[in-house]
Amino acid sequence: MSHDDHAEPVLVSLSAPARRSLVAGLVRPVGSAPDGAEVVDIDIPDAELAAYLVHIAHAGHGFVARTGSGARAVAVVAGTVAALCGEDIPTALTAPDLDFLTALKPPAIEATRSVLLAVETADEQAITAALRILEP
Repeated sequence: MSHDDHAEPVLVSLSAPARRSLVAGLVRPVGSAPDGAEVVDIDIPDAELAAYLVHIAHAGHGFVARTGSGARAVAVVAGTVAALCGEDIPTALTAPDLDFLTALKPPAIEATRSVLLAVETADEQAITAALRILEP
C-alpha cells in the first residue's frame, strides 16, 4: 500500500486574483513624482495633450500627469486608454466612454497604469473623488 492511499484530501479555497484598479492609488501630492519621471501639465489644450499621449503610449516609459481638475484627471485616463487602444484620443478627452473604461480587462489596466504612473495634484481629495467614476 502506498503512502497516498490513506492521505486525506486537502481543501483549498481558490479565488480569482484581485483585479487591479484603473485608478486606485493613482492620485499623489504635487512633487511626489520619482526623480527623473516625466511630469506633464495636462491642463494644456486637447490637441497638444492628444499628441503627447500618442507619443508616450509607445515611448517605453510612463509619465506623471499634473492637474487641479477632476474632469481633466478623468480625461487623461480615458485619453491614455484611447492612445493604447488606437482609439480616437480627442473624443476620449472630451467625452470619456465610462462603460468602456469600467469594463477594461486586467491586461488593459496594467498597460494603462504602466503609461499613466500617477496624477499629481494639490487637491488629492477632489481628484480622487472625481476618479471614482472609473471604478466598476
